[in-house]
Amino acid sequence: MKKIIITIVFLSSFFFSQTYANEPINRGKQYKKKLLTNFTEIKNLNIQSKLINSQSFLIQIQEIKKHSPSLYFKNKYIYNAIINWLKKNENINELNTFGINSFQMKGIDNYGNVKISSYYTPVVEARKNKNTIFKYPIYSMPFHLEKNTLLPKRKDIYNGVLDKKYILAYSNSLINNFIMEIQGSAFIDYGSNKPLTFFSYSGKNGWPYKGIGQILINRGEIKKKNMSMQAIKNWCAKHTEKEIRNLFEENQSFVFFKETKKKQVYGASAVPLVAKTSVAADNSIIKNGSVILLQVPLLDKDGIFINKYEMRLVIALDVGGVIKGQHFDIYEGIGEKSGILAGYYNHYGYAWVLNNK
Repeated sequence: MKKIIITIVFLSSFFFSQTYANEPINRGKQYKKKLLTNFTEIKNLNIQSKLINSQSFLIQIQEIKKHSPSLYFKNKYIYNAIINWLKKNENINELNTFGINSFQMKGIDNYGNVKISSYYTPVVEARKNKNTIFKYPIYSMPFHLEKNTLLPKRKDIYNGVLDKKYILAYSNSLINNFIMEIQGSAFIDYGSNKPLTFFSYSGKNGWPYKGIGQILINRGEIKKKNMSMQAIKNWCAKHTEKEIRNLFEENQSFVFFKETKKKQVYGASAVPLVAKTSVAADNSIIKNGSVILLQVPLLDKDGIFINKYEMRLVIALDVGGVIKGQHFDIYEGIGEKSGILAGYYNHYGYAWVLNNK
C-alpha cells in the first residue's frame, strides 16, 4: 500500500477560537501546583488511576514500526522502555524504576492545565452524480489558476464559480461537507454496499479562517460554556438552509480533498492512527513520535465533565492548524459515535512527556 500523509489542518477545535481566561472549572481545570518552566521533571507522580489503553498503545507502536521505521528508530529506546514497563508492572508511579523520566507540561496557565480537544473521521454519504438529494459538491484542489492568483472565497464556491471538473462527488448535506472540512478528511459512502472511499485533505483556498462557533457566541445564540460541535448541529437543525449557508460563508476559508485508496486514517507522520492513542500536537515543542502520559477528563453522554479522569499513553503523530503550544487533540476514531465525543471535547487535563534520557 502506498503511503499517504494526511495532515489534519482543520480539527474540531477550530469551532472554538476562544481565549483561555475565565474558563469554568467544569472543563477540568485544576490548581494544585504552579509550574515555572515548559517541562518540569517529576520524580514522584503519585497517580492513583491505572492506565487504561496499554493494548492500543502497543498496537500504535507496531504501526509506527511498520509504516515509519525512521520514526521508530528515533524513539525506540523510550518505546522499548515503556513496553518493558507494561509487560512487568504498569504501575504509573514506578515508571522511574524502569528508566523512564516524566516531565510535566506547564499548561496554558502554569498550573499544568493542558488544553484537550479531539477530532475524528466522519463518514459522509455521497454520489458521483448530482440529483435532487445529493447536490452539495465536494471539491478537489483547483490547479488551473495562474500563479499568485487567489482561489475563490467560500461564498463564491457555494455559488458555483469553480469548474465542475473539480467536483469529486455530491453529498446530501451542506453541514456534513462543512464538518468534513473541519476534520480534514472523511470516508465517503457511495451506497449500494460499496466499500468506503477515503477522501484526504488536498489543500485550502488561502482565505482566513473564522470560527463559526465564536460567531454564534458573539451573537448570543450559544453560550460560551455550552459551545460544542453538537451545539452547532443543534443550531443548524433549527434554522433554514439559507441561514446555515450565510453562517458558513462568514468563514471565507475552504478545504479541498482528493480521493485515495487508503483503508486507514494516517496522520502527518505517515502512520495509521489508533483511536484514543494518537494525538495531534505542536511539533515545535512536542517532537513527532513523542510519548505522553495524558490525564483525560471524562464526560457523560451529554458532554458534561463528571469530575473524573482516565490515564492514557498517547503518541504525537499528527499536527493541526490550531494545535499550538500546550494543547493536544486526541484522535477519537471513525464515524458518528466518535464524532459526538470529538464534538464535546474542549477541556483540560495534565500531561507528562516521557523519555529515558
